[in-house]
Amino acid sequence: MTAKERRIELHNILSSAGEPVSAALLAQRLSVSRQVIVGDVALLRAAGANIIATPRGYLIGREATGTLHTIACCHSGREGMEAELNAIVDSGCTVLDVIVDHPVYGQLTGQLSLSSRYDVEQFMQRMEESGALPLSALTDGIHLHTLSCPAEAAFGRVRKKLRELGILME
Repeated sequence: MTAKERRIELHNILSSAGEPVSAALLAQRLSVSRQVIVGDVALLRAAGANIIATPRGYLIGREATGTLHTIACCHSGREGMEAELNAIVDSGCTVLDVIVDHPVYGQLTGQLSLSSRYDVEQFMQRMEESGALPLSALTDGIHLHTLSCPAEAAFGRVRKKLRELGILME
């Protein structure tokens, strides 16, 4: 298989996947190293493919349905992060990303694409296993999330729940 054929197959795998696919799994399926997959994804993106990296792997970006909203939050610790994310997905919304304002780099964004408790659980597990700190650790817990909500009522539920948890910044 040529490099071009491999990238076409990589795009086909991601297009037909119903959930994120890890670079390790893609490497195994295509009989190459993980680093080759990372390079192929970069080339596909440069050619215009809407491939996003999530904590659980790569996926083809899909158009958001419903309404998009940005919320400001502040919490500390693992428990606050998990409670926040579960409150959002339990309200029927998807957490698309997390955004912080870094004093040197400016706005930093991390793609999340979390839409269920399972997604949140997997994200939290990866955070713990890697020993990584959340982006909000750079800003004393202050951060933004872009949410995709199926309706305004769902966004209202998110705001209410985060307010009750003392996480929503207004």
